[in-house]
Amino acid sequence: MTPDARQFQQQIQRVLARRQRRTIDDPSLICAAVLIPLLCKEGEWHVLVTQRTQTVEHHKGQISFPGGACDFADENLMATALRETFEEVGVPPEAVEVLGALDDYSTITNFIVTPFVGVIPHPFAYRLNGHEVAAAIEVPISFLRDPSHLRTGQREHEGQIYDLLFWDYGPYTIWGATAQILRSFLDLVF
Repeated sequence: MTPDARQFQQQIQRVLARRQRRTIDDPSLICAAVLIPLLCKEGEWHVLVTQRTQTVEHHKGQISFPGGACDFADENLMATALRETFEEVGVPPEAVEVLGALDDYSTITNFIVTPFVGVIPHPFAYRLNGHEVAAAIEVPISFLRDPSHLRTGQREHEGQIYDLLFWDYGPYTIWGATAQILRSFLDLVF
């Protein structure tokens, strides 16, 4: 890892460590955790997102971070995020350097999501779980930081209209909880 890459990683760690993380404790919501996987590719930082298949139970075809619902066997929320990342894209927990966690996020689909930020190796031969993941997409952080790529819009869910963020990256659209969590990460770090 280059000195610049190490410095960026340490900056993220400092930012996440020095703030009070907001947590949500609501037993009526489904506990979930995700990993925001960062990777340094050709000297530029990227974030890994996945496109969900049409066969998963929730969020069919959407762009998401690796992650999912908590399992009783998981030691903690970070273990959930790391287990799900391994199950979905094949990155083993020991290959992830976790830098910290963002605020909990409640979704309109009744989940409480705890996002963890971690660095994964690159290059890495992803092993996609064909039942859950249709594609792994490495999005440059510079693309996400460019305001001309971010748009707002509205979507209806169960009769209610929601204001949402959207990034169109090639044929993929990042929106919903993934976009909100990503925006929170970018706002914190930059």
